Amino acid sequence: MFTNEVIATFNELELLLYKYIMQNKEKVVYMRIRDLADEAHVSTSTIMRFCRKLDCEGFSEFKVKLKLLFDEKSTPKIKSGQHVLTEFFERTQNENFILKLEEAAGAISKAEHVFFIGIGSSGILAEYGARYLSSLGKFSTYLKDWYMPVHADLHNSITVALSVSGESEFTTSHVHKLKEKGSMILSITNNAQSMIAKMSDKNVSYYVTEEFFDTANITTQIPVVYILEEMARIVYERGRMND
Repeated sequence: MFTNEVIATFNELELLLYKYIMQNKEKVVYMRIRDLADEAHVSTSTIMRFCRKLDCEGFSEFKVKLKLLFDEKSTPKIKSGQHVLTEFFERTQNENFILKLEEAAGAISKAEHVFFIGIGSSGILAEYGARYLSSLGKFSTYLKDWYMPVHADLHNSITVALSVSGESEFTTSHVHKLKEKGSMILSITNNAQSMIAKMSDKNVSYYVTEEFFDTANITTQIPVVYILEEMARIVYERGRMND
């Protein structure tokens, strides 16, 4: 309801009203228009104009929408870590998943250069993945700068792209740029039907239920840590056998 576009249309009095409502939302849903006008130090006509900008015919409709909006956000249910791990292992601990991990590790072993990319929490884990793999003897780099010029031939490299949704616009454009220069793409996503998974040469998906708190994606990253560490261990074992 309170989108950036709508807020940008508020005048000074409407912004004052908006701030009051945000700070007193639990009380506002039970107030009369005159009470709100007195408390927020605006006129009733300002309140009506404010409501119309929010596509509400009147103050009563606005209060209903406001209550629904904050009821939705007030008590999000967050799964326990045990539930998440059980879900992950039930869906992935099978021959097909293990084969995907081994294939991914094999591709990493053969590559001369290994890059990791991701944004947000996936970026944090991409940096961790690069460090963990490097610690086990396969030097890897986390590409943090999205605007780093890429002019080199990357045919002997592999890029490990991390994204929960698999739809991140930044990661998608980064994948395209690196793929265009010849890098093999290995993606780690929550499902194999996402855009980044489909763009990749190889994909490892972990299939856990996505969770959101307000607008933040709080889907667990425990499976990603497991996948990164397990792939690194397989790469290490293969390297040791070839020595």
